[in-house]
Amino acid sequence: MLAAPPVGFMDTPLAALAWTGIHMSPWKLIGLVGALMFGGRWLVQFIASKRHGKPVIPRLFWYMSILGSLMTLSYFVFGKNDAVGILQNLFPSFTACYSLYLDIRHRGWKRDRAGH
Repeated sequence: MLAAPPVGFMDTPLAALAWTGIHMSPWKLIGLVGALMFGGRWLVQFIASKRHGKPVIPRLFWYMSILGSLMTLSYFVFGKNDAVGILQNLFPSFTACYSLYLDIRHRGWKRDRAGH
């Protein structure tokens, strides 16, 4: 079993949300934003595919995958110390980084918008 992380600033509820009755630590906020970003990438992919009339994965999809994955990974490593969450988010990070590398390698940094 993993040892519990020490209680600190990142584990205390955000005072700015106290009036709402929501008790959320900075780590939880990072985890939730990461999860929304990781899930929201599918909306980006849907909109890009709809515009092009065919399945398309825009570069923003990979950036959102990496950032969302790293944010949720940080939450599980430092906030929750949860091995299941760590494993669940570790693989998508590497996959998204490699896919972004391939996209940049094949299409360049400044690709034409019509060439998606």
